[in-house]
Amino acid sequence: MRVFLILVTLTCLADAQHQALMDYLERRLLAIEDRISLWHEQTNRYATELREFKQQMVAQIETLDKDKETLRTDLDSVGTRVDRVEREMDYLETQNGAQPCVDVDDKLVEQQVTVVKEKNKAKYAKATDCRDMISNIKAMKILKRVGGPKGMWTKDVGSNSGKVYIFNGTDEDTIYEFGSIRDFTISQGTSMAKTVKLPSPWRGSGHTVYNNHAYYVKEGKELRLIKYNLQNGSVADSAVFPVQDHVPVYSLTPETVIDLAADEEGLWAIYATKETERHISLAKMDANTLDIEQMWDTPCPRENAEAAFIICGTVYVVYNTALPSRSRVQCVFDVSDMVTNDDAPLVYFPKRYGSHSSLKYNPLEQLIYAWDDGYQILYKLAMKKKLEV
Repeated sequence: MRVFLILVTLTCLADAQHQALMDYLERRLLAIEDRISLWHEQTNRYATELREFKQQMVAQIETLDKDKETLRTDLDSVGTRVDRVEREMDYLETQNGAQPCVDVDDKLVEQQVTVVKEKNKAKYAKATDCRDMISNIKAMKILKRVGGPKGMWTKDVGSNSGKVYIFNGTDEDTIYEFGSIRDFTISQGTSMAKTVKLPSPWRGSGHTVYNNHAYYVKEGKELRLIKYNLQNGSVADSAVFPVQDHVPVYSLTPETVIDLAADEEGLWAIYATKETERHISLAKMDANTLDIEQMWDTPCPRENAEAAFIICGTVYVVYNTALPSRSRVQCVFDVSDMVTNDDAPLVYFPKRYGSHSSLKYNPLEQLIYAWDDGYQILYKLAMKKKLEV
């Protein structure tokens, strides 16, 4: 009996020790699990923070790259503007400068003038292979009447946006932008238009819209060309037009001192000066920098001229005729010397009201957007190819 009690006691002790051991192991395992769980949480947090840090660094790097590109663009723009300011200062000094402190060699001045004239006489280097010229007016459509007797309307010549721009008047600062020709046609006046407020009034009706920019003339002490970004609503560039003693381009539209136009070749300026007062002059311009690339004196007279348009580097000047309801292309000047007045077709514009204050050619549609006494008119052109002379 005693032995049995001893065995029972030993068994109970063993069971107690075993249970204690199991409890200890269980506590240790739970502690290890808690620590592993904590390690997992910390690892996940560290991984998340690392990913977020990486994303922030990538975003910062992208921002720095953009800032670097913006800074490079700004520096290029500043360089261009500095060059232009220097040219404008040179131009202004020639207009209002004091007498030089040193004698200038007359022969040297003559040589410089000769170089400029020879450059202007150089053969024009075409930017495209465009050889279209007008054959006749195929059709005419009067859309509606919006605005006063003089103004300009057009599409963006350099893009397929389809937007229509209305410049009403000759001394205003608000452009009316329509989403399409249809919107313009069905709109009650300008009720469906988006208004674009320019920083300064335009002069005349010789504006144009090219590659999302409005180009217009601001008149002050000198003629200044303004390049206005229609997408972000800011002045992209401006430059003094370096001509002396400017006069109206067309005698029947005296408000227009420079007629800007765009065609397949880019941006052009039609103008006139007292030096060539009886005739119209032409300049090819860089649409990006507003620099003048080349200039020509044309044989086209200003007298009785209404407006002009340009197709593939050829200027067509439209004149009023003795016929009460017609205008006519009576003078043609081609910068590539492929078309002369003798080759030019007899083209009549069947105008219905007054005289054209603007004619803007759209090469993408082969249409002329005309403003005639407040009426917006479309002329559909029939074209043919220029022949080598």
